[in-house]
Amino acid sequence: MQATRTTILNAGAVEQKREEIRKYFHDTYDIYEELFEGMAGDAAYYLRPEPLRHPLIFYYGHTAVFFVNKLRVAGIVDERVDARIESMMAIGVDEMSWDDLDKTDYDWATVAEVKAYRDEVRTLVDGVISNSELTLPIDWSSPFWIVMMGIEHERIHLETSSVLIRQLPIESVRPIPGWQHCPDAGEAPENGLVAVAGGGVAVGKSRESAVYGWDIEYGGHEAEIDGFQAGRHLVSNREYRAFVEDGGYDNESWWTDEGWRWRTYKKAGHPLFWIPDGDEGYRYRAMLEEIDMPWNWPVDVNYLEAKAFCNWLGARSGKSIRLPTEDEWYLMAQRIETDQPDWSEAPGNINLEYWASACPVDRFESDGLFDVIGNVWQWTETAIDALEGFEVHPAYDDFSVPTLDGKHNLIKGGSWVSTGNEATRDARYAFRRHFPQHAGFRYVEAPEPPAVEANVYETDESISEYLEFHYGDEYFGVGNFPAACVREVMAAIGDAPKRKALDMGCSVGRSSFELARDFQHVDALDFSTRFVFSAIELQKRGVRRYVIRDEGDLMAYREARLEGLGLAETAGRVEFAQNDACNLKTNYTGYDLIFAANLIDRLYDPAAFLRIARERLVPGGYLALTSPYTWLVEHTEKKKWLGGIKEDGENVTGLQGLHRLLDAHFETVGEPVDIPFVIRETKRKHQHTIAELTVWRRRSDTRN
Repeated sequence: MQATRTTILNAGAVEQKREEIRKYFHDTYDIYEELFEGMAGDAAYYLRPEPLRHPLIFYYGHTAVFFVNKLRVAGIVDERVDARIESMMAIGVDEMSWDDLDKTDYDWATVAEVKAYRDEVRTLVDGVISNSELTLPIDWSSPFWIVMMGIEHERIHLETSSVLIRQLPIESVRPIPGWQHCPDAGEAPENGLVAVAGGGVAVGKSRESAVYGWDIEYGGHEAEIDGFQAGRHLVSNREYRAFVEDGGYDNESWWTDEGWRWRTYKKAGHPLFWIPDGDEGYRYRAMLEEIDMPWNWPVDVNYLEAKAFCNWLGARSGKSIRLPTEDEWYLMAQRIETDQPDWSEAPGNINLEYWASACPVDRFESDGLFDVIGNVWQWTETAIDALEGFEVHPAYDDFSVPTLDGKHNLIKGGSWVSTGNEATRDARYAFRRHFPQHAGFRYVEAPEPPAVEANVYETDESISEYLEFHYGDEYFGVGNFPAACVREVMAAIGDAPKRKALDMGCSVGRSSFELARDFQHVDALDFSTRFVFSAIELQKRGVRRYVIRDEGDLMAYREARLEGLGLAETAGRVEFAQNDACNLKTNYTGYDLIFAANLIDRLYDPAAFLRIARERLVPGGYLALTSPYTWLVEHTEKKKWLGGIKEDGENVTGLQGLHRLLDAHFETVGEPVDIPFVIRETKRKHQHTIAELTVWRRRSDTRN
């Protein structure tokens, strides 16, 4: 296996750094492809071992697609490598409840096609590394930050893919050289409690940090933590077996409400990677093999199982037993003085420096505690939240934001396969509490931590601004823009069929919910996952709270409620998702109406979208567009503007550009309509704009 340590970004000679990053990229690419050699034939790529995630063929291509998409978003490359693969393998399905199964059928690419695609992307990224300007230090604005983003993203999926491979049927995998499991197993040591002295902790890092970080790692949080007792070892398979044999999976009293719902739905009776073997016996599923149960290895469980065990052990021992908080983990982590990449050798079973599996829980000691880092991730009681000073990186706005919902708990310390950024102390990763990972736990004896209220207000200023625009007050006598647009569109199409509509560029969803009053089904898509997530939260809860700026640091607190707007009853007809209007997935088709509000002058290729829209409408279907025709080069290359240009000395307007592209296949419905709107920035600053609404009917006698 190749080098697994991340790269220092703020020191060294420029050309030496370029070569370091090139090597880190190719090592990462190699090790990721090496992992997939554990698949026993192409058919294994298309199995779905975890119903909450795509099959492995998606993940095989996804990390390469990510490179292309992020390099394009950052303006570093212009062209796609393969639009079909990049549409198919862009978005994962990792943020669902256990019973929210994705039943979509995909026409997946072949393994050979994806391998060829990966090879092309490898060449592309290598060229970017060779030809992009490099200055040190490398920061958020550097093209090399985007390259590092792609590398570290692939290292994340090295781990998530290994979890999925571990869940495949054993006949679908095969051992591979260099990925052997630990050969040592035996009886587990007796666990006990070790005193951890209280003290101060500081969580988060600054922008001047020497290594790459994800947005959720930046900012700051400091706290003084009382002393507590911590388990000397991670909970082993043997220690956990006592809970199983005591009927722990059948006793609701040990489980949280969420945990018991999960256990009942899954009919779970033991950890996922335990394989029943005869009367009350078990074997163990390592990543690529089934082996005799290593009782002295850490148990792999989700948060809900770990929490139930702690409740059971606390009742049996008469002690206050629970999982540690993130702050308490940092207090324990102070026992390790150095951090990756500065180790001479890893002080735990991490970074793929030892085995391709867990190992005995008494192998790596740090001042009385074993496995402070490595072996398996450690669940905490802490739901992930943003640190003070958190900012979203503009090239990857949906890395952390979807997890800031109070439903994703932090895992700390890394596992045997955690490499690169994942193996750093500042890493802050979180998963839904029922998701399987290479994760276990250490328990502590301590009073219950103070309840931490989730941040129930949307504080991202750009999202809050649009929530106010869609659901908030009306200003200067100008009515609600999404509602006004939909009223005009409904009047224009009259008694036409209203089976299925597409709201492209749905933002935070008001027009989608308005369309659902009349249409049986509405697909609502936006390029920004943050907007889509906010709309989904409103759909689920019926209410979305947000903060808007009055003046300086003075804020006002608002809420959007579907019920008060008459939208709650039909909101379930809307299905929100992230997608690219200029590279729309093929399953979005057969629409009676496609509505795109203020979108065409924000697209990198508006003509491509109009062509796609034509193809996805049924004959006789309608296309409704609004736009203020604000053509800007930061959104659209000038050569792709539809209007706002001169040709042969003559003016070409946006409306004229639309006619050029649409008249061969559409007829206009009525005259263009001006619809004004006001966007509130602060209490005393507003944008007043007038959009033009045009409605087009696709001719029944034309072909795509």
